[in-house]
Amino acid sequence: MSAVLIVGTGYVADLYMRSLKTFPAIRIRKAYDRDSRRLGEFCNYWGIEGAESLDKLLETSSEGDVILNLTNPSEHYKVSLACIQAGRHVYSEKPLATKMADAYALHALATKSGIFLASAPCSVLGEAAQTLWRAVRDGSAGTPLIVYAELDDDFVPQAPYQKWLSESGAPWPYADEFRVGCTIEHAGYYLTWLIAIFGSVKSVVAASAELIEKKTDTDEAAPDFSVATLFFESGVVARLTCSIIAPHDHRLRVIGSGGVLEVDESWNNDAKVRLRRRFVVRRKLINSPIAKRIRLRGPTHPKVGRRGAAAMNFALGPAEMLSAIKEGCPCRMSADFALHLNEVTLAIQNAGDNTGAAKMQTHCDPIEPMEWAQVPYGVGE
Repeated sequence: MSAVLIVGTGYVADLYMRSLKTFPAIRIRKAYDRDSRRLGEFCNYWGIEGAESLDKLLETSSEGDVILNLTNPSEHYKVSLACIQAGRHVYSEKPLATKMADAYALHALATKSGIFLASAPCSVLGEAAQTLWRAVRDGSAGTPLIVYAELDDDFVPQAPYQKWLSESGAPWPYADEFRVGCTIEHAGYYLTWLIAIFGSVKSVVAASAELIEKKTDTDEAAPDFSVATLFFESGVVARLTCSIIAPHDHRLRVIGSGGVLEVDESWNNDAKVRLRRRFVVRRKLINSPIAKRIRLRGPTHPKVGRRGAAAMNFALGPAEMLSAIKEGCPCRMSADFALHLNEVTLAIQNAGDNTGAAKMQTHCDPIEPMEWAQVPYGVGE
C-alpha cells in the first residue's frame, strides 16, 4: 500500500498532519528532520516513526510512495532532487525552487524518470476554488475579462509572531518567511486558481519592493510588497497584490461582461462564492447590492477546522497524487503546472522597480476540474 513520508517537521508539517487525518486511507510511513529534537517532538505528538537521515528515509520508502518536501524554501531543490534520483514521487511545499534553473532541472529529471512532481499550494483543488471555476465555466458572470486578487496579511512585522506555535510546538519560521518574502510564500494561493481557470500566463508586468527593512538579523532582503498585472493566453487580465503591510484582505473578484464573481478568503476551503449581477435601472448602471451564493451540489472533499490563519486541507494535493499513482492516470497537480507557477511567481518576486513586461517561457495545459465539481450547482441568496 502506498504511503506518505515527510521530510521537514517544522511549523507547516503539523498543518499537513492534521489534514492527512481527514484521509484515513493514507498511511504516514516515516518522517525526517535534520533537527533531531524537533523530529522527536513531532513524531511523539503524532505517533509516527522517525528516520535517522534522508537516505534512511528513502531506503524505507516504496515505489508508489509520495515524499512530502516540507523543508525550508532554500532546501527544496536539494531535497526534491535527492528524492527524484531515488525514484520517488515528490510533492513539495512552495516554491518548487527559488531559482528557475533549479526548477527546470527538477522538471526535466522528473519527466525523464516518469516521476510525479508537484508543488503547493493545493487549495485550487478545494471547494471554494472549484466552485468559482465551475461558475466561470458556466458563464454565470458572462465572459470573464479582468480579475482583482488581493493577498494582504496586515502589518505582520508588528504581530507577536515569535509566540506563534504549531500544534506540536514548532515556532512559526519568521526568519525564513521574511527572508523569502510574502510573494513566494503567498502568491501561489491565487496564482494556482487563476492558472487553472484561465490557462497559462503569457506575460507579467510587475513591481516589488522591501518597504520595511531589518526584519531579520541578517542583511538578506526580500520584497514585503508586490503588485503584478498578469496577461493570460486566454485574453483575461488579472491584477495580483501581495503584502505583509496592508490590512488583511484576501478577496478575489472575477469581473465579467454580465456581473462579478466574488470570494472573500482564499485560505478557507469553505469560503462562499457569490455572484453579483449587473443591470440598468432608469438609465443608471447598477451592480446588485444583493450577492447570491453559488453552491456545488453533493459532497466535495474532507474539511479541516481553522488552524491559525488557515482553514485549508493541505492534504488535497498529496491525496490527488496518490490517487493518480494508483489509477495510473495524469496528476492534476502536474510538473508542468508547478514549473509554470514557479516562473510566474519568481517573475513577480524579482521584478523590483523594473516594471517592463516579462515574457513567460513555460506553459501548462489546463488541469481537469475535480469530479465532484462537474455536477450542476445552485444559486441562491
